[in-house]
Amino acid sequence: MPALAIRCKNLVKRYPGGVLAVRGLDLEVREGECFGLLGPNGAGKTTTIEILEGILPPTSGEVEILGHTWGNGDIEIRKRIGISLQETRLSEKLTVRETLRLFRSFYPGGLEPEQTIGLVSLEEKADARVGKLSGGQRQRLAVACAMAGDPALLFLDEPTTGLDPQSRRQIWEILKRFRNEGRTILLTTHYMDEAERLCDRVAIVDQGRIIALGSPRDLIASLGAEHVIDISVDDGGATAPPPSEGDLRALPGVTSVRVEGSTISLTVSEPHVAMPRLLERLGGGGSLTRLSMRHASLEDVFVTLTGRHLREGEAPA
Repeated sequence: MPALAIRCKNLVKRYPGGVLAVRGLDLEVREGECFGLLGPNGAGKTTTIEILEGILPPTSGEVEILGHTWGNGDIEIRKRIGISLQETRLSEKLTVRETLRLFRSFYPGGLEPEQTIGLVSLEEKADARVGKLSGGQRQRLAVACAMAGDPALLFLDEPTTGLDPQSRRQIWEILKRFRNEGRTILLTTHYMDEAERLCDRVAIVDQGRIIALGSPRDLIASLGAEHVIDISVDDGGATAPPPSEGDLRALPGVTSVRVEGSTISLTVSEPHVAMPRLLERLGGGGSLTRLSMRHASLEDVFVTLTGRHLREGEAPA
């Protein structure tokens, strides 16, 4: 069993005024894994990660990072961790190389600027000023700054928010290489596809508590089916009432039904069995305006558990 890079037990954070952001959270992250914290805004993800990083003190609970505790082993912890916040503000007048030389100077050991530049593929921008970089290049530089001390543990809070698809994939490749070296990553993200691609395990956080924990594959399997059929029905002029949620749940191969406004999502174990019966049941009950089938995802797990979508944090209509 790998050693633990992060351990926290019964973690609580209460802000002035009585707001309880983290409610007795227990978490273990193994050395060498990429671990994701998923949850909507206000779920307690950022508060949790900032406590683990030593930025915020907990109200109560135990926190251990790489075998040390904040308050006793701060210097040892800071030597071995790298942090990239949701928004990293860097001096726009410095070049990429000068920025990384500055961050490298904060550590007793670490990577030379040229090494770090190579890790994030910014060789062509080494002498460019930060203010001239694109959004994706700035984010790669922010990750490079977090790597300047050659960390064993990397904290990343929403590392690809707002980036275009190509820039996101570039960040993913950087993180995959880092993890393949046997190092540990803890990241928060709003992107379920990001978590499925990068993370060995994820914890879904809601209202300051972990409500599900496991590998993306295991959590998706917990739905009891691998496929989701999404339909929308316009019942205007229907000769019969549209099928009820109970009717749909009774169809063969259907394991669960979720209604969100005009969209109905059916989780199915045997789509080839469920689809014909579904179309038969819809006959006369309205006009089918949308029909699609896809693989179940972590988004489906999250909505099933919380009734909300991860990125919007909104309840279904």
